[in-house]
Amino acid sequence: MSWKSKRAESVASPNLTIFLCIGCFCAGMLFTDRMWTVPEAKGISRTTEIDDQKVGLVSEDGDSTTLSIMQEKRTAITLDKTISNLEMELAAARALQDSITSGSPITEYLKNPELSKKRKYLMVIGINTAFSSRKRRDSVRATWMPQGDKLKKLEVEKGIVMRFVIGHSATSGGILDRAIEAEEKQHGDFLRLEHVEGYLELSAKTKSYFITAIALWDADFYVKVDDDVHVNIGTLAATLATHRSKPRVYVGCMKSGPVLAQKGVRYNEPEHWKFGDDGNKYFRHATGQLYAISKDLATYISINRHVLHKYANEDVTMGS
Repeated sequence: MSWKSKRAESVASPNLTIFLCIGCFCAGMLFTDRMWTVPEAKGISRTTEIDDQKVGLVSEDGDSTTLSIMQEKRTAITLDKTISNLEMELAAARALQDSITSGSPITEYLKNPELSKKRKYLMVIGINTAFSSRKRRDSVRATWMPQGDKLKKLEVEKGIVMRFVIGHSATSGGILDRAIEAEEKQHGDFLRLEHVEGYLELSAKTKSYFITAIALWDADFYVKVDDDVHVNIGTLAATLATHRSKPRVYVGCMKSGPVLAQKGVRYNEPEHWKFGDDGNKYFRHATGQLYAISKDLATYISINRHVLHKYANEDVTMGS
């Protein structure tokens, strides 16, 4: 082969190579259909739209769920009030029936068919007293407790009932009971309980008072006060009136004193171990001199009278 033909072959080989490269490139573009452009973010935008829709649905579901929960709460509250009212009426009827069948004293207004139709009162004030406290009772009558027609007028016009609260002596019909009966004929301001008087039985006496009071008078509040405390009736009535719309009201001067485990001391707590180690304090509760509870709490006491636990101290028992 001549030198000229070799040169032609060497020139043709690069040209063929370039042609083949261009052909491969074109074929690649044809089959892959990929140009030098950035792929469209269709999938990304679509995903974002779907996520936004999901967020919207979650938000709507959240709002509907919240509304549903609120409706359920309202329904539950309404149902609870209805049940509570029915329990109150049932407890009052039971307590009244028990008082009649047991032969306990019934006030004149219960014996009177016209007066026995229960009216609504603001509060019933039970003044805790003892057989030996005649001077204290006279002091209360001379200061803040109306007498005679004024006491009845207070009930009719203001819806405020006031009574000295006392039980019976261990010897029924004895000299102590006869003295109270004579005092009742003179003043007509006693509420007698089916309860044997005794200092260590004050918790039971207070429970008996609430059970009896709610059976006799339909009031918004039931107040317990000691006979050595003088009360401003107007201020007490105004204070309690502000709590009328609230359920389960327990009003008083709250305290939390130490639990006394030592025997022989005043206010000793035999069940001190229930409150923890020595030196612990009682849970917060109202001092026993004066406190008030709403009708639903008094009803609760009446309904659960047989299962409620009594501690040595009356104010602790009420607070529990």
